[in-house]
Amino acid sequence: MKRVEQALATFRQKPYMYNCAQTVCAAFGREDLIEPMACCGGGRAPEGTCGALYGAMQVAPEKSAAILAAFSAANGSTLCRELKGANRVPCQECVRLAATLLVEQGL
Repeated sequence: MKRVEQALATFRQKPYMYNCAQTVCAAFGREDLIEPMACCGGGRAPEGTCGALYGAMQVAPEKSAAILAAFSAANGSTLCRELKGANRVPCQECVRLAATLLVEQGL
């Protein structure tokens, strides 16, 4: 669970100030994705997907279907707007879940 803790420690914290997508990518050593994910936080990932989830799917594209299904089952949605609205899932919890799902997938 070191990677989960690492993700939570860098989410919106100085000196990084990473968004949710960047945080997940950084925790799993995917520095190549940090800059491209800069525009994917705050509901701006493709199709309104949660940024933390989108970051996790970019870290492990071959496991994205399983990650997407598990995230949706746990939170009731994969869309940022719905997660923040009716479901009331805080961003930090989305980061925690996305990172946990990557760990569970063997990363």
